[in-house]
Amino acid sequence: MPKGYWIIHVDVTDADNYPKYLAQDALAFEKYDAKFHVRGGRCEGPEGSIRSRHVVIEFESFDQAMECYNSPEYQKAVPLRQAYSNSDVVIVEGV
Repeated sequence: MPKGYWIIHVDVTDADNYPKYLAQDALAFEKYDAKFHVRGGRCEGPEGSIRSRHVVIEFESFDQAMECYNSPEYQKAVPLRQAYSNSDVVIVEGV
């Protein structure tokens, strides 16, 4: 079965409060056995626009990735992420 992935591009706008989001999202990621492949680090944007931070998270399946996003644990984190950053979240099925 193909894996599911979250691809997140983030510009943190409130670094002092962003850790509140990270503490809340950790509850969902632990529950759904999320595996981080990218969490920050160096990046280049040779084409198009780019945000300052990038995250790639693996789940056992696309359905599990969607369940995590829609879970009560993660939905409590969403307003925090939106308050303390500008971000794009894409959930995709792997090959």
